[in-house]
Amino acid sequence: MDSRTETFETANGGAASGKPTGSNQADISLQIDGMSCASCVGRVEKAVKGLDGVAEVDVNLALNKAHIRFDRDKLDTAKIADAIKDAGYSVQQSQLSFDIDGMTCANCALRVEKALSAMPDVTSASVNFALERADISALPGKITDAAVIKAIEDAGYHATSRNKSNSDAGDGSDGPDAGDTAPAAKIDRSLILLAISALLTAPLVLQMVWMNFGVAYHLPAWVELALATPVQFIIGRRFYKGAWAALRHRSANMDVLVALGTSAAYFLSIYNMALSSGSETHLYFEASAAIITLILAGKIMEERAKRGASAAIRELMALRPRRARKLTEGEGEQDVAIESLAVGDIVRVLPGERLPVDGTVRSGESDLDESLITGETRPVARVPGDAVVGGAVNGTGRLDIEVRAVGDDTTLSRIIRLVEQAQTGKAPVQKLVDRVSAVFVPVVVAIAFATMIGWLLAGFGGEASIVAAVSVLVIACPCALGLATPTALVAGTGSAARNGILIRNFDALEQAHNVDTVIFDKTGTLTEGTPTVRDVCPVDGMDRNELVRLTAGVQAASEHPLARAIVSLARDEEMTVPEITNFKGKTGAGVMAEIDGRKVAIGSEALLSDQGIKQPNDETARAIQKHEGEGRTVILIAVDGVFAGYITLEDRIRETAKQAIADLKARGISSIMLSGDSQDVASYVARELDLERGEGRIRPQDKALEVEKLRKQGRHVAMVGDGINDAPALAAADVGIAMGGGTDVAMETAGITLMRSDPALVSAAIDISIATRRKIAQNLFWAFAYNVVGVPLAAFGVLSPAIAGAAMALSSVSVVGNSLTLRAWKAGGKE
Repeated sequence: MDSRTETFETANGGAASGKPTGSNQADISLQIDGMSCASCVGRVEKAVKGLDGVAEVDVNLALNKAHIRFDRDKLDTAKIADAIKDAGYSVQQSQLSFDIDGMTCANCALRVEKALSAMPDVTSASVNFALERADISALPGKITDAAVIKAIEDAGYHATSRNKSNSDAGDGSDGPDAGDTAPAAKIDRSLILLAISALLTAPLVLQMVWMNFGVAYHLPAWVELALATPVQFIIGRRFYKGAWAALRHRSANMDVLVALGTSAAYFLSIYNMALSSGSETHLYFEASAAIITLILAGKIMEERAKRGASAAIRELMALRPRRARKLTEGEGEQDVAIESLAVGDIVRVLPGERLPVDGTVRSGESDLDESLITGETRPVARVPGDAVVGGAVNGTGRLDIEVRAVGDDTTLSRIIRLVEQAQTGKAPVQKLVDRVSAVFVPVVVAIAFATMIGWLLAGFGGEASIVAAVSVLVIACPCALGLATPTALVAGTGSAARNGILIRNFDALEQAHNVDTVIFDKTGTLTEGTPTVRDVCPVDGMDRNELVRLTAGVQAASEHPLARAIVSLARDEEMTVPEITNFKGKTGAGVMAEIDGRKVAIGSEALLSDQGIKQPNDETARAIQKHEGEGRTVILIAVDGVFAGYITLEDRIRETAKQAIADLKARGISSIMLSGDSQDVASYVARELDLERGEGRIRPQDKALEVEKLRKQGRHVAMVGDGINDAPALAAADVGIAMGGGTDVAMETAGITLMRSDPALVSAAIDISIATRRKIAQNLFWAFAYNVVGVPLAAFGVLSPAIAGAAMALSSVSVVGNSLTLRAWKAGGKE
């Protein structure tokens, strides 16, 4: 740290602590990514200084840090981070997750979210009511699990950490799997309480049924009191506890409505008992007990439904083996914990076992079931040299696998992170729901009070007025509103993941619904991506084997599929691939290098022209054009500045590609192909697949420009590529769709990743987007309609308190149940 920075921190009480230096002044130190020069420093300083409440900014390019003094009454860390992001840079943040117990409606989630957002050094907080989970972004090293848990508990709820390596957690949690059984145990406890509540409530309700059949028998008042009291204050304790926590924090939630409504019915009954002096009187114990019993039953059904919606995550987590057979020299097989494995170790997998890690098959052959990872229902054959993914089920063969990824770096772990990231996000419409939920309970209480006053003024008396007000209180349900969006999002993204479609966030889901144009890369997307050499054509006396040897030598430095095909040919023919020097690549054109003092250039006509190399003669040019017209890729080779020949390669079109394009066309979506191959090859593939158009000789950067061009024309564009050389176009598109393999670049660049290389999944991704948005719209409609219709009916006395309680309980269940229908969604099938 330079002296200027050190002085700044010392003078302001230590930037690392983020503690206020005065009554409302605070210092923070932000680690910034993306700065490369003094101009960047100026942009960051200008962006931050423009915020109201910033007193001083010091940006250090050498340390990539910004030290900021600001007024906490006017500004928070999140707004500062947003300003830096808007300037084109990013603030390094750590991600923390917590399970929350005790939330009963969307208002609870909002209160926790506000409490977390108010914490110093928290840049963003999101609480998902459906998943009962909080996710926060904070400045690295500034927030501990213990501090977050305390903030949640201060808000009136209980929290446990999902973070693996925070020593301050203090809760015994060991990661995402730790609390998986807690919801099930919670449901089991609730079932016991429900059984007791139902037994106590049944006699109270049965006497009402007897009356409808003309049986004039009433339980003694003291028996009704004895039955209703445990239900009200023991079974219903959770509602009082939740209501008190909410009111103590100057908020209101569903518990407030239930506690107010049932208490009014219960104490009205006691009041009537006191006035009756032994004579018969109208009691409402059955209403208070039935409301609590029915709402408890509804909550249990809701919890079970929510667990069903989030089943995809648990299914993926269940794929993680805990132990592995490690092979060591001299010691044979050793049973070890997964955590002890390192890259390069060899593990043995027996028939029927799950693969513990990502790796490469070193010996053995078998068929693997990868359905829960890639969505591919048929077993896939794996032989030595093939890559395999952890979590797949081994078939009948024994495999020895070299470890290439463990822990959080495995494909399965990345899939789980992506699905969780998508499921904990919020749809834009959720912001409206949150605003409605924030005022929902106070408005309902006001309506209930107005109902009571209205009935009194109409001359119906105090008892009837209170009963009508109770009905209003217990029929209103903020839960249905809070569950409408997240449950559909969780179920939709979970079903997509089971079918091999990973959706990173709701933005991708939202935009996929609007797509009207899909741009495809060719190699590895519409074609199989494993080209094979078809013809080797030397000219002017060049020896065929020498041409292959020189070409393979240069191409050995490249990872392009075409290059690998040529290198494979040389090795299959037992040629020695020579060493090269002065390797150079020209994006979208080709490569050059020196071998044994000879200059070799390999690539397109553009590359040879740039090097001043004379083009092939007319006869050779016609032969090349014929090959390209039949869909083959032709690469040209020049040695020492002279054209020496060409090699043709064939990359078969995927079997599902034609049907995939037809499916998109049936949906009114245009399909375009952009390829680095020649125009003849691009035109051939376009004709075969019935594409709108196919463009050849397109460089990676040109694909991004084409995406921008189409977007300016008003089209909603999806780009489909392999996620590596197509990264600029994937980022520029409305929706980036990375195909096959789930590589790091694909997952980080694309909004949607397809876990198997099947173009048919493109239309499936659009389908699940449409289905999920439809469910969200249906849920919100019914949640709003239920309250808009139900509250007036209760206010006018059409619904009794018990029926109103049942309706409240069922409203949330119906919303979650509607979302659960997405679990049956299949790629290529119907919703």
